[in-house]
Amino acid sequence: MNNLRIKTNYINLGSKFHHLTSSIPLENPKLASYNLSLANELGLSEETLNSKEFVEFINGTFRVQGSFPHAMAYSGHQFGYFVPNLGDGRALNLGALKNYNLQLKGAGKTAYSRDADGRAVLRSSIREYLMSEAMHGLGIPSTRALGIISSDSNVFRESIEKGSIVLRASSSWIRFGSFEFFYLGQAKKENVTLLADYVIQESYPHLKGLQNCYTELFCEVVDKTVELIALWQSVGFMHGVMNTDNMSINGLTLDYGPFAFMETFNKSKICNTSDYEGRYSFENQPFIAQWNLLVLAKAFSPIAEQKPLEDYANLFMLKYKKRYLQLMSKKLGLDKKEDSDALLVAELLNVLQKCEIDYTPFFYKLSHARFDEIIFMNKANPQLKEWLQLYKNRLLNEDMKESERLERMQKMNPKYVLKNYILQEVIDLAEQGDFSLLNSMLEIAQNPYAQHHEFESYAESVTKELRDIICSCSS
Repeated sequence: MNNLRIKTNYINLGSKFHHLTSSIPLENPKLASYNLSLANELGLSEETLNSKEFVEFINGTFRVQGSFPHAMAYSGHQFGYFVPNLGDGRALNLGALKNYNLQLKGAGKTAYSRDADGRAVLRSSIREYLMSEAMHGLGIPSTRALGIISSDSNVFRESIEKGSIVLRASSSWIRFGSFEFFYLGQAKKENVTLLADYVIQESYPHLKGLQNCYTELFCEVVDKTVELIALWQSVGFMHGVMNTDNMSINGLTLDYGPFAFMETFNKSKICNTSDYEGRYSFENQPFIAQWNLLVLAKAFSPIAEQKPLEDYANLFMLKYKKRYLQLMSKKLGLDKKEDSDALLVAELLNVLQKCEIDYTPFFYKLSHARFDEIIFMNKANPQLKEWLQLYKNRLLNEDMKESERLERMQKMNPKYVLKNYILQEVIDLAEQGDFSLLNSMLEIAQNPYAQHHEFESYAESVTKELRDIICSCSS
């Protein structure tokens, strides 16, 4: 750790963009898990990860050369209502190592914490640690996590819980809300320009020097968001809190709170107990993404003509539907395009909902041609058999061999996703000081298409007793 050197270029933008601060260490920190896969990308050895200095690094008591810990300023629309002053209320940015910006989540109060304590509890930290790697393992753009510590520090939520810190990593921590913050401030054109130039330098260097670089930047953000949401919907992922401050300028899945993977399919599913009106339900996610992009278009208006930005953002649903159908067709093993494919997918979703079928096991069984097992998922409903016959008839129009088709499908349909009941089992053990299941689930998160025979039950449909665990924003 003594030889590491990281860069904190963001603070060069000026004090309006951040606030320098120090962490407030947790008591008796203990390493719960580390991510060797990400560490290898960063050039960190396993010996380093097992060192006392690594635990101190996550706890904020060991500062690496070049690091100037800081919290970022940003605004955001939360559940549709604008909140002008948000910022990193419990996140501390350490700087960039190679292609990742490192950040501590739960390291104590910052200038943006307001009345909060700046802490994160072990429960929510484990959920973020595992899910960020699970999304990465599924090939979905996401922030990452390098390590997690537990502690003896008490944190007060609905009850007394143990404090934890996650060492997060991301190609960028800039949010839609970052642009909103400077759009509403003084010298908005100057500050929005500075932020946009920083984003281009950090994440879109191919746009540097173009006359219309800011318009091009916005369009690329739209396209990346299209891809992100289409991927979410195809795997049945629900974010739960798609506020503009939780939307990444890099098209990453950002800030894991009351998320969930779909279990028994329900297009109207709400995974956040705080979402009383269902604003962020599964079926609403594409519409909310477009709404958020239109908010971003307004924030870009000091540096680019607004109407072309809005026109491009309004293409979102068209682009999304096209990409979503492509992904769903791949999940079904359809290579040729036919006009009836969109209807076949729509009918499938209706059948999954009416038959109360678990989303991921269905597609996994389909990708192995286990039709009898699929029928067994709901023998009482004839609509399932009817759809399967339609699907088999559609496959007759395909030219590729069955073995090739199934092989392709198996690369699109994971065996494992980390459902909430699985995460809760990990949390229950971890709160007793046992992190063995946490590390086993990290392996599954990073390899969701592989066979993990010891945990075969986690690939089956969720039982009614364990189904539909819903979380709140409390963390």
